[in-house]
Amino acid sequence: MSEAELYKELGDLTKNKDKWKENIPYVVSLLNHESTKIRAKALWMLGEMGLKYPSEVTDDVPAIAAFLDNDEPILRERAINALGRIGRSDFEAIKPFWPDMFRFSEDEDSNVRLNFIWASENIATNSPELYENQMQIYEKLLYDENDKVRMEVPEIFRVLGKRKPELVNPYLEQLRTISENDSNRVVRIHCLGAIKAST
Repeated sequence: MSEAELYKELGDLTKNKDKWKENIPYVVSLLNHESTKIRAKALWMLGEMGLKYPSEVTDDVPAIAAFLDNDEPILRERAINALGRIGRSDFEAIKPFWPDMFRFSEDEDSNVRLNFIWASENIATNSPELYENQMQIYEKLLYDENDKVRMEVPEIFRVLGKRKPELVNPYLEQLRTISENDSNRVVRIHCLGAIKAST
């Protein structure tokens, strides 16, 4: 099967959620595929499958986490995202790898930093207490050089503000200043959303 045919097959499987559970081992096997595009797709799918069936992918989490050290940025970002999705359903499944994820807040690739934020939001949705001592990492990201990162990072403050506003309260003034002064309109709107969720 060609790369294009296999990618299409995976696209079809993505839409057919009734067949996810039985196909998890097959998608895991594709983590060894020679194509970066196929491995990236497999990582993304395992995140979605793991959100729905966390216990079915628990044994495969180390294989997913192994991509955190990959030289290809897209594989790092997909691995981080997958851990976030699985961790949203079952934090214990990804717990051994959670502390290592924070180094990606400073990854040289902006999409990796972006996916780190998404993963954090996913995990914080059901386990907000984990982020009590990590807030300074997100504070720094509020001033990231990349617009997409700056657009997304207020969302972790919004997610946490809904669940544990005491974690966000020390940053409300900064969020307010950014909401009034950032050059990007979406950043300003998202900062206002974070403030509203916390107050």
